[in-house]
Amino acid sequence: MSPTDRLRASIVHATARYTVRYGANLRFAGRDLPAPRKRRFATRHGEVTAYEYDAPGAGAGEGPAHVHFHGGAWMMRYPQMDDWWCRYIAATAGVRVLNVDVRTGPYVAYPVAQHQCHDVSAAVAAEAPVSVGGFSSGGGLAASVCLQARDLGSFTPALQVLGIPALDVASEVPRGRGMISPSFRDLVRRVYFPDPATRAEPYASPLLAPDLTGLPRALVMTAERDTLRPDGDAYAIRLREAGVEVWHDVTPGVDHYFLTEDPTRARVTMARVAGEIAAALRP
Repeated sequence: MSPTDRLRASIVHATARYTVRYGANLRFAGRDLPAPRKRRFATRHGEVTAYEYDAPGAGAGEGPAHVHFHGGAWMMRYPQMDDWWCRYIAATAGVRVLNVDVRTGPYVAYPVAQHQCHDVSAAVAAEAPVSVGGFSSGGGLAASVCLQARDLGSFTPALQVLGIPALDVASEVPRGRGMISPSFRDLVRRVYFPDPATRAEPYASPLLAPDLTGLPRALVMTAERDTLRPDGDAYAIRLREAGVEVWHDVTPGVDHYFLTEDPTRARVTMARVAGEIAAALRP
């Protein structure tokens, strides 16, 4: 990594709490939930904090759980960006939600975040049934966790929720006017995936995994104008071809912040996701 790339990534990392602004208009439920508790989990790469939101009326740390991985291009370490989503799922699906404070570039590189997300999820799965999910790079992490769990036989997620997921870091993103530019994707690869030989590995690029059989039911949400849309669209097709049940939804007319850009439609999408999580974890 060049000094310039390290500086740029460090700025992205440090300023995320001030620059990331989305989801404020999507706080449809869960505002009255108490502040999440901090929990610490041992992983192959040190301890990781997760913020745990309890379902209304449940005891602390009780019941099935949805493990969530925030986005931020593997460079933004700011789980609070998805506080609105975690509160909504906890309140609406009636399950506890763990928002993982995974380590990111430029201070770690692949496969640290992938391993940490798996290890936290496996630890939570030892307590109760779990689903996993995330947005953008977090969606890529969730898909990676499901592949790792299958390959290691560590646990079986009940569901994977992949929102506008980044699933292929080996290929070029399409040229266009989308929010995720080719130059930004190149920075992500140089910072978090510095070894080109690893970018096509299944846990880095789940879309390129040779075998997708045996994975849990998937909710794949893409956005019409998002430059990452081909990742999710192709993954939904490959999952179905592998015999995995898939609900694939494309939000029309929007870019990467697909829910925030159309809050009216977002109500329907979010309710569907919450219902799917509840059905998977509380049958």
